[in-house]
Amino acid sequence: MFARTIAAACAAALLLAGTAQAANRHVDIVNRTGMTIRHFYASSTGTDDWEEDILGRDVIEDSETFDINIDDGTGACRFDFKAVFDNGKALVRKNVNVCEIGTFTYRP
Repeated sequence: MFARTIAAACAAALLLAGTAQAANRHVDIVNRTGMTIRHFYASSTGTDDWEEDILGRDVIEDSETFDINIDDGTGACRFDFKAVFDNGKALVRKNVNVCEIGTFTYRP
């Protein structure tokens, strides 16, 4: 009886840990470029559409950090990031695993 209780508790703990990990797609976007990030997009890897600008009216100034929830409801972990700067140039980073990282830093 005791062994079954321990086994059930372990199974429940593993299930909850997996669910919590799957649900956490918050990423701190850190800007260390010397420029302002005006627009930020994250789309599931393999998608041809950048979706909407996640920042909306916000910007990420140089040396600032911005917390973004990358969860698009699909359960995907790999996303492509696109940051557009105040000079109009863009940086694209492909295949970022948002389930494994908590911080993504843009550098010059």
